[in-house]
Amino acid sequence: MKKPEILTFGCRLNTYESEVMRNHAAALDNVVIVNTCAVTGEAERQARQAVRRAHRERPDARIVVTGCAAQIDPDRWAALPGVTRVLGNREKLEAASWSEMALGEGNAVSDIMAARETAPHLVTEFAGRTRAFVEVQQGCDHRCTFCIIPFGRGPSRSVPVGVVVEQVRALVRSGYREVVLTGVDITSWGHDLPGKPLLGQLCRRLLALVPELERLRLSSVDPVEIDEDIWKLLESEPRFMPYLHLSLQAGSDIILKRMKRRHLTADAAGVVARARSLRPDIGIGADIIAGFPTEDEGLFEQTLDFVRTNALPYLHVFPYSERPGTPAARMPAIAVPARKERAARLRAAGAQAAHDFHARLMGRTLRVLMETDTAGHSEEFAPVRLADGVVSVAGRIETVRAAAVDDNGLVAEIL
Repeated sequence: MKKPEILTFGCRLNTYESEVMRNHAAALDNVVIVNTCAVTGEAERQARQAVRRAHRERPDARIVVTGCAAQIDPDRWAALPGVTRVLGNREKLEAASWSEMALGEGNAVSDIMAARETAPHLVTEFAGRTRAFVEVQQGCDHRCTFCIIPFGRGPSRSVPVGVVVEQVRALVRSGYREVVLTGVDITSWGHDLPGKPLLGQLCRRLLALVPELERLRLSSVDPVEIDEDIWKLLESEPRFMPYLHLSLQAGSDIILKRMKRRHLTADAAGVVARARSLRPDIGIGADIIAGFPTEDEGLFEQTLDFVRTNALPYLHVFPYSERPGTPAARMPAIAVPARKERAARLRAAGAQAAHDFHARLMGRTLRVLMETDTAGHSEEFAPVRLADGVVSVAGRIETVRAAAVDDNGLVAEIL
């Protein structure tokens, strides 16, 4: 029997959901599951290539396509050679979708905009990973002009505290030392729950109710929705990791307004400054789109200057990608070569900021979660590899001293 093969594209939430599907589909033979992403055209192109490759290399396998791209345009994916079934984002998480009988029942893609709750899923193992992801929120109620994801994920809905606590307890019992809270728009967590609790309250209760959890980390957060409990945890809770990844998207106020983001550059700069005042060695990442429609060279330079001025070391840079059906797709476009060139300049600025940040960690004592026997990430999310000849064990937290820095991160010695 060939265990199901899962090909995952996109975000950490997709990674989590792939593990839910792995559990549901465990009894199926000779199945390839392609969990797609719709955030960029490149992500969709890679997923289509993966489907074609799977059909070419395993012509007898049954291919199931799911994820955001499949949710938004199921017919397009169903038409690809070798595709047996297309599942929507709700259906892919239902155990009933993964029986032998269900595989022969045709496509199942419901109206995601009608979703009003997120069903709990107990995941205790993440294949090949030493940190675990926990879904605390689904969907998005905002309508940024560039983004198609709300139409793939539906409205924002939260997982109750008790369910999250039980999931984290199960992961800790399975040996995980670090948990990452994830979702589509995690800072909107709680808005649909009784009392409208905030994300910081969830984090505080998790750490109190699961004292055996060693490290808690957040995925991408909206700069204007970081609540006071999160700031207090950053300041005083050693188990709350000193890392923030901001859903920034641009460093130009004009472009941010055209994106319909809810923050301006001053808001984001204030978050960076406050974070560093509380934890001077905090790692800070950001998502940035290069070449958004109407972004002339001057507006791009504002974003580039923001990255340099605020020394953002961990950037996820995306050349703008048109998403049909979004307002931005109707705006005056920037030439594709210019988008790619600007993305390269942003990545270079991020690489310089990363090198400078890692240089400041030189000589420091760091706690590193090993992801292989020779490499892992520090609490600040700095990439660390052990000095030549030094070996650890994946999943262990090592205390190390940073001894050297290069283009790949830090080189360290175990203390």
